[in-house]
Amino acid sequence: MQISKDGRDWRIGTAADVGWIAGHTTPGVSITTAIPPVFDVYATTYQTDDVTAAAYEQALIEDLTTHTPDQPWWLAYLDTGAHDVVFPHAPRVFLYWNWPYVLVEAGPEQALTWRTSGHIRHPHGALPDLFFPADRSWLVSGLWDDTWTCVGGPAPLIRTLQRNPVANARQVQPDEDALPPGLTRE
Repeated sequence: MQISKDGRDWRIGTAADVGWIAGHTTPGVSITTAIPPVFDVYATTYQTDDVTAAAYEQALIEDLTTHTPDQPWWLAYLDTGAHDVVFPHAPRVFLYWNWPYVLVEAGPEQALTWRTSGHIRHPHGALPDLFFPADRSWLVSGLWDDTWTCVGGPAPLIRTLQRNPVANARQVQPDEDALPPGLTRE
């Protein structure tokens, strides 16, 4: 299925496009609650109070883009009923605890610009709630009730995120509690 936006057609994803995620995460507090245990390295990242949402999100997307060959990205917007899903009439795919997402094949530019009314982690943010490149070399996921974002991917990507003070990332082990120091669970 395709839906038009910005003068072009965009492919809407199906359950098959996220089948590698669905049913492959583990309930609990570890990073594998949000990210399947298929990556070399894992990290959490969140926007600090002294950084704007736009600066944080731009830094994250720039680091991801640097480590990704030119290809489409899958952008997924969680339908909470309170946050912009960009394509409100598109079919949903279901992940985690049967949460409905709108999944669209697009790219990093759309990841930074499509959402206009904020997301779960920040009311002024634009990022999708879950996104990954077509080659599945990394995955970024922010769960409904978390104020941080989880990332799984290759070691060079995670090291780049860790070195970027605006991205504010820290590496975590797959069985480690994903809660970043200084944050609390809702």
